[in-house]
Amino acid sequence: MTRRSKHRETADRLGVRAEAGEWCWIGEIPQPPADIAQAAGNPRTRPARRPLPALAGTVLGAPFLPVLWLLMLLARAEQAVERFLDTKEEKARHRARKEDERRRDAAVEQRGLDNVFDGDWKGAAGQFLLHWYSHSTHHERLLFAGQDGIVFAAPPERVGVGRDRRAQAVARLSPEEATLEDPFGGEFETQIMLIRFRDGSWLRVDTEEARSELHMYALRHAH
Repeated sequence: MTRRSKHRETADRLGVRAEAGEWCWIGEIPQPPADIAQAAGNPRTRPARRPLPALAGTVLGAPFLPVLWLLMLLARAEQAVERFLDTKEEKARHRARKEDERRRDAAVEQRGLDNVFDGDWKGAAGQFLLHWYSHSTHHERLLFAGQDGIVFAAPPERVGVGRDRRAQAVARLSPEEATLEDPFGGEFETQIMLIRFRDGSWLRVDTEEARSELHMYALRHAH
């Protein structure tokens, strides 16, 4: 089953009318001021620890890490040789991609998008972020977008496997509350998406796939 098929199956199971869906995550939530945290009931600001089976898998896989690093080094060396042998046109395309990456990174820093949200804890985005891990302790969200707004699905608690079949709707934002936005208007192929709240505040999520279904959805519905 393809990724999109899994997403559609989960949306159907949850009764969500989705035009697009993608697994996402957020960056580290900064520590809120004490009064803000207290007013929100001192919510957790970190996901749960990895489940024991997942940790065991990491430990069992540790002896193979040197082999993986060696394979990665060999792959990079192969890429370097291929770039050296590239035609002028291919080298020009590679330089153009690098320049796009530099421009993208500069735009991210300039607009403050290297932060998880706009920084205003009293804004709608900050208030929603405060309860992110109260909705679910899983570190990812399957974000659906459609005519009903934005739906966040996830296992209620963090899991190592089976995230799709265990996903439940854990939060919703109506179209009157927030919309999805590609902050670069499609100029760059990135994983960055913004949830833009009606008060102008925003929350950044990163999609697993660059220029995902959510990006295309946001571009189609951009005003």
